Parts: sequence; structure tokens; C-alpha cells
Amino acid sequence: MKPVCFAFSLTLISSVAAAQVPAERFSSCMTTLRGDAASKGVSGASFDRLTSGLTPDMSVLEFLDYQPEFRTPIWDYLAGLVDDERVADALAMREKWATTLASAANRYQVDADTVVAVWGVESNFGRNFGKRPLLTSLGTLSCFGRRQAYFRGEFISTLKILDSGDITPERLVGSWAGAFGHTQFMPSTFLRLAVDGDGDGKRDLMDSVPDALASTANFLHRAGWRQGEPWGYEVSLPAGFDSSVAGRSNKRPLSYWNGRGVRRADGQALAASDAAAGLLLPAGPRGPAFLVFRNFDAIYGYNAAESYALAIAHLADRIKGSKGFVTPWPTDDPGLSRQERRELQTLLASRGYPIGEIDGMIGANSRQAIQAEQKRLGMAVDGRPGQQLLTALRAPPAGR
Repeated sequence: MKPVCFAFSLTLISSVAAAQVPAERFSSCMTTLRGDAASKGVSGASFDRLTSGLTPDMSVLEFLDYQPEFRTPIWDYLAGLVDDERVADALAMREKWATTLASAANRYQVDADTVVAVWGVESNFGRNFGKRPLLTSLGTLSCFGRRQAYFRGEFISTLKILDSGDITPERLVGSWAGAFGHTQFMPSTFLRLAVDGDGDGKRDLMDSVPDALASTANFLHRAGWRQGEPWGYEVSLPAGFDSSVAGRSNKRPLSYWNGRGVRRADGQALAASDAAAGLLLPAGPRGPAFLVFRNFDAIYGYNAAESYALAIAHLADRIKGSKGFVTPWPTDDPGLSRQERRELQTLLASRGYPIGEIDGMIGANSRQAIQAEQKRLGMAVDGRPGQQLLTALRAPPAGR
């Protein structure tokens, strides 16, 4: 038994030592950050008060290389963000906050429906803020993993927010990367662009809808929004079109696109102007195509991903009453709405899989169950929730 006990002791000692390494490194890192924060206006007393008892949360490092905007097929990404449920909620919120939205839109000369769309996509109208304490997440990311310089700036910005008293420490929670509030501002963005929308002397994106909506309107304004102009629109391309000229940043006069046979998908002619537009092909030349203008770039500035900007723009159009895209996505297995994802989870749970909460969020448990069913059904085992799998699971299990 002695060799076994000795081996167990070595393992235990090794585990304790491994746990001490991050703690020691974190403590050393905080000492360095204390000096950095002091040079940027955060006193040593404030730093010590706000970081007292702070420990790292190493789990946030798992998210550093995962961004759904870049890894998820565009038809899945949009299906979950712009669905009938979200549009109905957006219309209800637009009515409830009509006066506040009108005031913010008029003050900053932006489109109120685009502000509502940002609110819906970023936090599902205040339902999903994220639950991670910002100082813990940003402190960890400041000391471990890649992009430490970036996260150190956000960490110090968070200290400034708390030191100002705009938001209390216990309320300042958000995403793993530090975005927080109704419209998910990063701390540095908050310091630059957040405004007091309700006149109480504070900028509180956590508990004040007027502050959040006005701040988002200010963001779009400062990003270059041009009131009265479209973000863009869907277009149709002629056969044999040379897609090498596409690109959001490769803007050309509308006369250029008109001369190459590009037409609006709704049948309307392109505007008789030389406004600059880029051709966006989010799924390649076989999928929906869009001419995008300066306002699309303003939305893009909120989260530098074209799929994200398209989701916001499309949701804003849906709020205005438009329908879906004319050209279908180039897939035989379209994505699922949130209601359909909840249905899929319910069907998987009924088959005995430990799904957990039926929330439409496809996490690890749901993906494992999906993979098991895909294997059973002879499908590609990729863990992706699609219409084909949902249709197959709607059929009762064999033998019933």
C-alpha cells in the first residue's frame, strides 16, 4: 500500500502546486496593474478597495478563441437572432419605450428601430446580461492568455466606472469578455460614449433602460450614422457575375453596380445617385447579396463582424415591417429559431438525454445529445442543430 499512498501524495502535492501557480502569478500581475492604474487616474486606495479578495477565474480562458459570429454558419447565426419571437418582443418594447426612443433618436439623429435591434440582439431586451463579475473576468484575462494588453485596458476602465459610482460593484456583471448592461458596452466604450438618459446624474446601463438606449444612440451617432439613409438592401446578381469585386469596404458608386446588372431584390431600381456602396456576400455568390452603405459600417463598429451587423440591420428592417430575404441561404438544412431550438431540446430530453434547462441555448449537453442522435440517424455527426434533425426527431421513436 505504501507505493500507492506515495503516488497519491505526489499527485496531491502536484495539484496543490499547480493551483498555487495561477494564484501567485495573479498576485504579481495585480501588483503591476496597480501601478498601471495609478498612471491612468485610479488611486492606490481605490485599487486596493475594489480588488480586495479578487481571485482569478481560469474558466474564462476557454472562451477566448470562440466567437459565434465567426464560427457559426450565417443561416444558423441569423435564425437564432432574428426570429418571429424577437420581432414580436421588439415591437412590444418599441411601444413601451416609445417616448424614450424618440428622444434618443432625435437627440442623436439615428434610427430608433436600429437602437431597439441592438438591444434585442445584445441582451434579449435585458433578459440576458451575463452573470460574471467584470473585475474577476477582466482581471483574469489581464493576467493570463492572449490579448492581455487589451484586457488590461478594459480592467482599468472597469475600475474607473466603479470608482465613479455610476454602477455598484455587485451589479457590474456581464459576459466573459467584460461586455455589460442592456446593450452590452465594453468598459472603455462606456467611458467614452455612455450618457445619462434619465437625468439622475448617473450613467447606468445595468438598471436604466433610458441610459442604455441613449448611450446606444450616441454610439451609432459617433460611429457615423447618417439619418434618413438606409443601411443597405438585398440585391440580385446577374448570371456569371464576377464576385471578386465584392467586399463591404470595396465601395463603389451605385452607377457602377447598376452598370453591372445588379438590381434590388424587391424589384425596385437602384437609387439614381452615386452613393458609395459595397457588395456583401455573407454566404458567397449563391446566397443572399446586399449592397451596404455607410450606416452598415456604423453598425459594424458596434461589434466588428459582418454577420452581427447584418443581424442588427435585418432585425431593424423586420421591426419596420419587412419580411425575410428573397434569396434563400445556400443550404439544404436551414437553421432553427429559438422556439425550434427549445422544441429540439424538449424532444432530446424526452429521449432521456440530460439536457438541463430548456432554454434554446445549445450548450455542451445539448450538443452531445445532438451528436448521439445524429450518429443513430446516420447523419453527419457535427453537433449542429438544424431543420433536418428536428424533422427526424418529431417522428415518434421506433416501437411506439
